Amino acid sequence: MKKINNILSILALGVIGLMSCTGQQTDNSESTVQAVKPEHIRILVLQDQEIARSVEYTASMEPFNVVHMAPTSPGRIEAINVEVGDRVKEGQELVRMNDVQLKQAEIQLKNLEIEYNRLDTLNKLGSVAPQQYDQLKAQYDVAQENVAFLRKNTILVAPFNGLISGKYFEPGEMYSGAQIATVGKAAIISIIQVEKLKAIVSISENYLPKIKNGMEVSLSFDVYPNDEFNGKIIRISPTISAQSRSFEIEIGVNNPGEKIRPGMFGRVTIPLEKTEALVLPAESILKMQGSDIRYLFVEENGIAKRIEVELGQRFDDKLEVISDKLKIGDHIVVEGQARLLDGNKVEVVK
Repeated sequence: MKKINNILSILALGVIGLMSCTGQQTDNSESTVQAVKPEHIRILVLQDQEIARSVEYTASMEPFNVVHMAPTSPGRIEAINVEVGDRVKEGQELVRMNDVQLKQAEIQLKNLEIEYNRLDTLNKLGSVAPQQYDQLKAQYDVAQENVAFLRKNTILVAPFNGLISGKYFEPGEMYSGAQIATVGKAAIISIIQVEKLKAIVSISENYLPKIKNGMEVSLSFDVYPNDEFNGKIIRISPTISAQSRSFEIEIGVNNPGEKIRPGMFGRVTIPLEKTEALVLPAESILKMQGSDIRYLFVEENGIAKRIEVELGQRFDDKLEVISDKLKIGDHIVVEGQARLLDGNKVEVVK
């Protein structure tokens, strides 16, 4: 009886072992089936696209015009009609100096005008010597110029529409003509033009042949991440710096809403030329972890082929790719590429 039980135990163990082996073979078969199952991908047929190559530089915005207003000679300040931050119109009176000299010159001019008009009538009738007439006319012309000069330096008016950016004296003080430390010039007030601004940018000498007056450029500012502003190159420096191997350009920017302020930091993008290039969605390009190597996958006859690329310019959500292994018509994997290895079987789905 004991012998029979041993035989039955051995048979049972054999059956269990056979079942285990059968199960293991089944699992391995399923794994093999899963391993050769192709990855589902979506592709984009590679084509040339026309792009505008450009360079980007940083710049700080400056007022288009800055005038530090002061008379040509020292004197007492009678009135200052503005404060810092005031908006002024062209021709508006801003500062009035002591006008004693102006009034004396105006009286002298008035007397000469009366004499000149009388002599002019006699001259037309031929009743006065030409030399006498010429002498008086010269005196009258000089008196007119003197009054105009004194008036310009007694009543200071705004040369353009703008904002008062600095005030350095108060009414009743004496203007001495000394320099103001903050501006480096003699001034009673300063006025800036903000309806139009400018940016001065240093450009590498390599781009000199491609930079032209009148070229349109675009500007962007961190404070306005969704806005783009237009500008135009209005001046190109005639010389190149021997130290930096660069030259300066001046960009004019219309600012009707005055969203841009002087001193604001921005980026200037200058288009250089239009050319054909390979441009792909940014998500189709992968980066090797721990390095700067960029690559993508090309589908060829159901197989994923890994190709390393270099990046060119960015155009919104697309990137220019550079590689001598890519050609027009290649099937670029644009979805499912993150799961791929070089040589994987793939199936294109629509």
